[in-house]
Amino acid sequence: MGADSNIYVIKIYCSKCNTFLYKYRKRTNGFLVKCYMDRILEDGTNGDLKCPSCGQEFARFKIMKNKPAHKIIRGKVFIKGHLKK
Repeated sequence: MGADSNIYVIKIYCSKCNTFLYKYRKRTNGFLVKCYMDRILEDGTNGDLKCPSCGQEFARFKIMKNKPAHKIIRGKVFIKGHLKK
């Protein structure tokens, strides 16, 4: 079992207006708590951690495990996808 055996590609959307925010490589099949910036494949935002359509803040910038990450605010996003990579 390799290091990449549990990676999923998901799409993250704003829960308020359904706008696409990110395409992200997620390692585990659990809840979305944080997005490491180096795993974001496609970014539909302006980089300010707010939805580009409705302006809702969906995450906060944090350094986690010495890596820059976006800490997701619970209930502000939903995901579609789980395509095993």
